[in-house]
Amino acid sequence: MPPEAINNKDKNDLTKWLVLISVGIGTFMSALDASVVNVTLPTITTAFKSQVSVTEWVVTVYLLTVSCLLLAFGRLGDLHGHKRVYSYGFVLFTIGSALCGFSNSPLMLIAFRGLQAFGAAMLFANSPAILTGNFPSSQRGQALGLQATLTYLGLMVGPSLGGWITQQFGWQAVFFINIPVGILALILCLRFIPQDGHPAEYEAFDKKGAVIFMIGLLSLLIALNRGETWGWVTFKTLGLVFFAIAMLVWFVQWEKRIKSPMLDIKLFRYKTFSFSALSALLNYISLYSIIFLLPFYLIHGRSFSPSKAGLILTAQPFVMAIIAPISGWLSDRINPHWLTTSGMAILSFGLWQLAQLNANSSIQTIVLALATAGLGTGMFASPNNSILMGAAPGHRQGIAAGILATARNVGMVLGVGMAGAIYTTVLMSKGSPAGQSSNLFIAIHWSFLASVIVAVIGVFFSYLRGNPENE
Repeated sequence: MPPEAINNKDKNDLTKWLVLISVGIGTFMSALDASVVNVTLPTITTAFKSQVSVTEWVVTVYLLTVSCLLLAFGRLGDLHGHKRVYSYGFVLFTIGSALCGFSNSPLMLIAFRGLQAFGAAMLFANSPAILTGNFPSSQRGQALGLQATLTYLGLMVGPSLGGWITQQFGWQAVFFINIPVGILALILCLRFIPQDGHPAEYEAFDKKGAVIFMIGLLSLLIALNRGETWGWVTFKTLGLVFFAIAMLVWFVQWEKRIKSPMLDIKLFRYKTFSFSALSALLNYISLYSIIFLLPFYLIHGRSFSPSKAGLILTAQPFVMAIIAPISGWLSDRINPHWLTTSGMAILSFGLWQLAQLNANSSIQTIVLALATAGLGTGMFASPNNSILMGAAPGHRQGIAAGILATARNVGMVLGVGMAGAIYTTVLMSKGSPAGQSSNLFIAIHWSFLASVIVAVIGVFFSYLRGNPENE
């Protein structure tokens, strides 16, 4: 091999790892911010002398805004370049963070948190596409696995770091810390991420489709988010659900007719792609049921302190952070189909273990169940993401990344909504307020059994997807 070819190969190898570092910082920062703010809500409520029902929208508006914009920003990345949209994402996220820190009322904070979510959506929707475009298919799983590790690390350290920063410097510091990190990440992005080769600028952005989709998904997410408060069978909740379904059906019909759709429905004709997206949705529903239920079990049921409960809960993301890059690396070398199917099966078993917890379960038993669920999720996520991204053509990578991120966020809301509905319903049927008597453990048991069913369905869809290489 000529020396010039060797030098170019070394340069290319270095470039892709610098791209991973650039994307990884943004991934870690976004995940950290998503988890760190939850811890500050009591302090923010006290500081503004506000109601919890108001300040909880600091978290809710972020989730809703990100979820509704992921597909649109993924599509814009396909049209105008993923690097360009990703860079603007850092700018908006950093500005939004600064404005959040300077807010002097709950409404200002909620509004600027929405601006911050615009930037986060740009980052989430384009980072997988950037990695897929800069890593060869033989290393795609490894790259996405390392990115998943940084996501889990951000989620893991967020609560403890947020609590410490808030206690030492005030709740504003939680937002101000994003400013230097965001500037550094933007510099790395502009310096090391290559320009997209051939963005599809000849296609138009489907504005009408984007609006229809946002209205439909926003209506559905609000109904799921507020259903427990409004009542699941009230006119308000059911009416909003039916309206959301009608809008989303209209969106699908519109996308089938338009020349340059925001969501290329043809992607779902491929079993590999559609079953990967559905498996991801089911995985996140199962995962976020754990995140919702375990604090009630540990704090209300077992009377553990929040700090002790938080330490126990780190078992799951800790195992996920270790396993995700390993499973991603393996998926580049063996059939990823078996990794994803085995991962969902292990997650199902971990959920079943959690369903058996009672008033006398040891900490070791709880940690083992969480570690099992973390092992399953870590095995599943990286290979599944790699399969999904690999199944989409180059000019549809942004759409694929947007679908993947949307599955995560919708799965989060569905998981919390499902677990919350079952948990509350069982407690009410027993005539027990939340957090009292052994009825809490019965409610936890049935809620986790429902999650087991969801995960088992995910096992079948992952298995039925078959070998991606055969499609």
